[in-house]
Amino acid sequence: MYRDAHIIREWIDTLLIEWGISEKTALMLDGWIVLLLIFLIALLGNAFMRWGVVRCVRWVVQHTKAQWDNFIFSDGVISRLCAIVTPVVLLIMLPLFFASLDNDLPWFFSLLTKIVNTYMLLACVRFVNSLLRATFSYVEHRPGWHNRPIKGLLQTGQVLLACVTLILAVAIFIDKSPVILLTGLGASAAVLMLIFKDSILGLVAGVQLSLNNMLKVGDWITMNHKGIDGVVEEVALTTIKVRAWDNTLQTLPPYLLISEPFDNWQAMRDRGGRRIKRSLNIDMTSVGFLDEASIEELRRHPMTRESLSHVVTATEEGRTFTNLELYMRVLMNYIDRHPRINHTMTVMVRQLQPTEWGLPIELYCFSADVNWVPYEQLQAEIISYVVALAPYFGLRMYQAPSSHDLNAMMPKHSGITLK
Repeated sequence: MYRDAHIIREWIDTLLIEWGISEKTALMLDGWIVLLLIFLIALLGNAFMRWGVVRCVRWVVQHTKAQWDNFIFSDGVISRLCAIVTPVVLLIMLPLFFASLDNDLPWFFSLLTKIVNTYMLLACVRFVNSLLRATFSYVEHRPGWHNRPIKGLLQTGQVLLACVTLILAVAIFIDKSPVILLTGLGASAAVLMLIFKDSILGLVAGVQLSLNNMLKVGDWITMNHKGIDGVVEEVALTTIKVRAWDNTLQTLPPYLLISEPFDNWQAMRDRGGRRIKRSLNIDMTSVGFLDEASIEELRRHPMTRESLSHVVTATEEGRTFTNLELYMRVLMNYIDRHPRINHTMTVMVRQLQPTEWGLPIELYCFSADVNWVPYEQLQAEIISYVVALAPYFGLRMYQAPSSHDLNAMMPKHSGITLK
């Protein structure tokens, strides 16, 4: 090694003297020229590897049927793998050419070696980081993991990789074993846990959310006590981003979804039914019996003829109906035959506990279209029908008196009009 380096320096000295440089100056410059040549060789090796290896790997990947190699052997991953060539060449060639310096500038050689070792460490870390990102990208594109909250796991791996890199880099510069540094960090573990509290809690929460399939990107979640209501856009290590319906962006820590209850409406979307649960109060003084003549009159009326065509009457059952009971049967038949109701789920019209506000009649069913606008339109259509049909059965909806009701009760000669 010493002889080869000495021959190269002599050749550089001869060349510099032939170019008109003094012997003393040539002896001062030859070492720096050798160092420059080392860096040029390393850079050329890196460029050749990037140009040749990346092209070859790309050609091979394009001619395979597998999909995973498109991610694992992507141009970015291979380029960072080729970048390791530069520090490797430097580490091999630096001792070769510095062997002839006769221990001149030992501090410089030591500093340069540490810098190159750190450079190699960073190059390896960049390659591992790109490999992690490629692996998680491949996992995200698999159907079973689509929109799963695995970004937090990736960021956790990157944080651990950064911590290991920092420890190794410090160990290189102080010439100490990484084990000694880790032993020293044990005393300050409490401080580190305080600093990385959110990251540690986010890691645990992210694993629980992912393994239990509690949340994924695209889910509609609500936390009423926190004012959270929107669609999940991103699940990261320390934050979850939710796009609210007014297009504002809400953020919350992942561990909040583990420690406190929240509603995930994705199950409702997957089942294909969104619940309609509304109740209207009937004035109990308007409830009464119906005779057969009243039922026949309802059957002949154009607004109720179609509604009663599929409803069993008192004559067929041999008993007396109330107008409320017949009304509820008509409503049940209407909802049960509605084309936009999901008939595989519960459909029901029932009475609730009477109150001072009247007798509540509740409609319980599920819309077949879970999207917001069609759901609200269907709900409004059903409620409007229920309210409009009640007077034909002699029923009155109960509501608090308005100014119109009070004006109707005022004597006409009083001259008082409420607005």
